[in-house]
Amino acid sequence: MESEVLEKYRKAGEILATVREEAASMVDVGVSILEVADFVEGTTRTLGGEPAFPCNISRDRVAAHDTPRPGDDGVFGEEMVKLDIGVHVDGYIADAAVTVDLSGHPDLAEASAAGLAAAIEVVSAGVTTAELGAAIEEAIRGYGYSPVANLTGHGLGRYQAHGEPSIPNRAVDKGVVLSAGDVIAIEPFATDGVGRISEAREAEIFSFVAKRPVRSPPARALLKEVQERYSTLPFARRWLSGDRIEYAIGQLLRAGVLHRYPLLVEAEGALVSQAEDTVIVLEGGCEVTTRRR
Repeated sequence: MESEVLEKYRKAGEILATVREEAASMVDVGVSILEVADFVEGTTRTLGGEPAFPCNISRDRVAAHDTPRPGDDGVFGEEMVKLDIGVHVDGYIADAAVTVDLSGHPDLAEASAAGLAAAIEVVSAGVTTAELGAAIEEAIRGYGYSPVANLTGHGLGRYQAHGEPSIPNRAVDKGVVLSAGDVIAIEPFATDGVGRISEAREAEIFSFVAKRPVRSPPARALLKEVQERYSTLPFARRWLSGDRIEYAIGQLLRAGVLHRYPLLVEAEGALVSQAEDTVIVLEGGCEVTTRRR
């Protein structure tokens, strides 16, 4: 990896580590959810980065893809709170998450963190992603919980928040061999539920996927804003400006211009925890970019 690229990955990771620590300290019962998301995204920019995706704040059985709505007045309750944060510098991405437990189930939060630590111990050039999955599952089951089988970690590329290879959160038969210079986000989810998520109807996060002809002036204006400001990276509904936003989003979705990220949920009554760090694969180990030095 070129030294200039490496430094951009490192800078994105350093910004994220600072923001994640400060944001996690803000999470408490009665605190505004939108205030925390605005802090994450605003501080990311103040420190010299840009959000790689909207700050995800997913609670209880919601595993991922939740972010505040426009004008959201919700506050944290006695919940299991996942903060999933992305930062990029010139398109080079850091992606990390932490669980703040307000629900009285600290061992479930520890289970996903233990899965992450176990996988990081294994990472090295020549190791397969299947070995990482096995280490994650063993650690999570050691706490008496289940990994979420149909959620995975992922590769990171320039302006690409989710790429190959997938990093399983359970033991699988075959995996991809990691190479020096690969940049991956290891992302265990632990649950006291069934261990599988499904898609809810709600979505507040979208991304541009293909340019297609659209006739509606509001839709054309929104498409121009999305391409100029976010490229292929995910964005939140609350980030958008202009007239008739709901209508414009609907038009672009129907035309196949945008992709939606629905909330990912476990079974009713279940809790899900999450832990995540970004690592650069090395010969004989890895560098974790999203930890404070």
